[in-house]
Amino acid sequence: MDTEISTAPAVNESAGMPRSMVPDLEWFDGNQTKFKDWWRGIRLFLKSNRVNGTDDRITAILAHLRGGIAGIYTQKKLDELNEDNNT
Repeated sequence: MDTEISTAPAVNESAGMPRSMVPDLEWFDGNQTKFKDWWRGIRLFLKSNRVNGTDDRITAILAHLRGGIAGIYTQKKLDELNEDNNT
């Protein structure tokens, strides 16, 4: 029995777009013991989703920082970005 192997990329059927090979990232809350693994994951996420622009990279990274010191940092950066956009 011949089995055909598909070489087509996996597709997100609801959006008709290729599905990312990188699993969804967990939030980073400032726990330094988890940073190296999280940072590796975020770099893979950015690459696999072709997030190339500096502003887009910043936005994606800030979107994955939650709670604790990471949440405080994110809020401060968002406030700074909003100030920059208003001037």
